[in-house]
Amino acid sequence: MISRDQIFKIYGTDYKEMTKELLQSIEASALIPDSHTLIGIKPNLVSPSTADQGGITHPEVVSGIIEYLKENGFDNIIMLEGSWVGDKTTESYTVSGFDKVSEQYGIPFYDLQKEKATKIDCAGMDIEICDIARKVEFMINVPVLKGHCQTHITCALKNFKGLLTNSEKRHFHACGLHEPIAHLNAAMHQDLIIIDNICGDLDFEDGGNPVYRNCVMAATDPVLTDAYACKLLHTDVEDVQYIGLAEKLGVGSADVSSAKIEIVRESGEWREENTLPYSGKVVALQEAVDSVDSCSACYGYLIPALQMLKDEGLFDKLPCKVRIGQGYRGKTGKLGVGNCTSKFDFCVKGCPPTENQIYEELKEYIRRAENK
Repeated sequence: MISRDQIFKIYGTDYKEMTKELLQSIEASALIPDSHTLIGIKPNLVSPSTADQGGITHPEVVSGIIEYLKENGFDNIIMLEGSWVGDKTTESYTVSGFDKVSEQYGIPFYDLQKEKATKIDCAGMDIEICDIARKVEFMINVPVLKGHCQTHITCALKNFKGLLTNSEKRHFHACGLHEPIAHLNAAMHQDLIIIDNICGDLDFEDGGNPVYRNCVMAATDPVLTDAYACKLLHTDVEDVQYIGLAEKLGVGSADVSSAKIEIVRESGEWREENTLPYSGKVVALQEAVDSVDSCSACYGYLIPALQMLKDEGLFDKLPCKVRIGQGYRGKTGKLGVGNCTSKFDFCVKGCPPTENQIYEELKEYIRRAENK
């Protein structure tokens, strides 16, 4: 049976069968108290897209989990998730194909953007968490290992932000993200983590530039999982502050040197020694942005829009920095993105504005600046 210091990995392209084989290898059924236990499966459905874009959990991985559970006598299963602010979970659920998973296996799916929530004490910080999430007795977290334009990486710990209401997600960003993520995980248990490391985007949380690894991993310590994700994505653990904060709160260990990596199976070209490339795309683009408490969706759409400008040779023509975030509410300035900067001389309005909208309006702003 898997221990807290172990991370199991399997490689291949039949994601459902890989996942089942992985679960069998770690003896996952032995972790669950009994057949009556309410099991919750928490995927990552950040926005309406398909898994091959590198932003959301592959439905085949969740199908593998469900089939394994049912074959081992566990039928009290639910799925639960809330997309990021600005997109509807119902759309993400349909576009991603999770509606078909729910129908095929008879597993109810809870849209956490619509569920009731209660504020509870999370190791000294009050956080509003959806009630159905707190009722789950055995939580299987199924994050995507990928980059993030605000926190560098996102995997096990940050994926739990989907258990919150939209208003609480906004509050998290107003608090700087890192501390509340750590406190949330101090209160909400992750009993098993099945990591989708198939084709995560190395830069953007909502995908668009997938990099194939064709790997599924299993772990039980979310702090160790995220520290290991940093290693894979060429990021210093210290740069992802919520990892160290969660460790201090007793959530887990960030000591990657003590992790025992177990390879269940390799397949063809998909092998352990094939490392992920380094990507510094976001770092260069962030130099043009001043962000104060910006929400993930708004910031997540801005960065790809800036990349589009860069691809056209327009990025360096921005005459000033782009301001974004809740910290600019009621303030004035030159150039802003999102309704929080509505009093700026030029504002790309929306909550959030779309990637294409930001691109088109910034392009127009550059044109006007050049013609002055």
